[in-house]
Amino acid sequence: MLQRKDLLGLKDLSAEEIYGILDVAREMKRQLDCKKTERILADKALVTLFYENSTRTRSSFELAAKYLGASVVNISVATSSVQKGETLIDTGKNLDAMKVDFIVIRHQMAGAPKLLAENVGASVLNGGDGMHEHPTQALLDMCTLREKLGKIEGLKVAILGDIKHSRVAMSNLFGLKKLGAEVYMYAPATMMPKEIERLGAHVCKSREEAIEGADAVMGLRIQLERQNGGLFPSLSEYSRYYGVNDGLLKYAKKNVLILHPGPVNRGVELTPQVIDGEKSVILEQVTYGVAVRMALLKLFNEYRENNL
Repeated sequence: MLQRKDLLGLKDLSAEEIYGILDVAREMKRQLDCKKTERILADKALVTLFYENSTRTRSSFELAAKYLGASVVNISVATSSVQKGETLIDTGKNLDAMKVDFIVIRHQMAGAPKLLAENVGASVLNGGDGMHEHPTQALLDMCTLREKLGKIEGLKVAILGDIKHSRVAMSNLFGLKKLGAEVYMYAPATMMPKEIERLGAHVCKSREEAIEGADAVMGLRIQLERQNGGLFPSLSEYSRYYGVNDGLLKYAKKNVLILHPGPVNRGVELTPQVIDGEKSVILEQVTYGVAVRMALLKLFNEYRENNL
């Protein structure tokens, strides 16, 4: 089904490949709910190689692999040979020599997963690279939308927050557009990428415009670790003028879904009432995240068995 060794981003995936992943993720979700997962990776090994902090992405990949029977090793970069000067390519080649089948990498530099993939035989899955892409997060977001709303084509999805520094926003834009959804974005001018409209986004002048008639509203975390500062006056003012609260949801559709990739800064991007409200599917996103990553490992394992 997948005609590639690695998952580097959604920009290069076809709509058919994305739907194929979502279809398999649906079955993986059923297995998770029944606690009866197939151990199809019993003789495989996965390594998580994270150069940046993570909770959901890393743990869900590790659990996905373990649920399918794989051996899993987590490399802590802070205590690895990287601190002795080992390059990314050399780290990858050493993992290859250990007969690793899958490497999940998160890196602060855009393009690092591609560089790694070009130098190893293992399948590389991008867990987020710089301000480039975070493909598995977008896949789990689309999986959530599809399962909760029954479709993706024709949906209006509003994305609000720190879009400029968000790899999640970019992957969602690529993926949602390919599946026929419309993406509306709103952010402070200092947090909106220049010319993002050329990629198909509708850039809005207000929160109300973005949320009007939306089927889903996605908040994005302020990426303080990727900023030099001075992009907004204060967190309280950001919340007041750019955050999402219950009052704004009256502009959306009645059955609107609230999403967020996490971690959420409570009271900043979203109010606690929105985060914990009945329209929120933030925790369900986490469950779909495990299912999507199980699906990817299954599909890439099939590719490897048939092509490598």
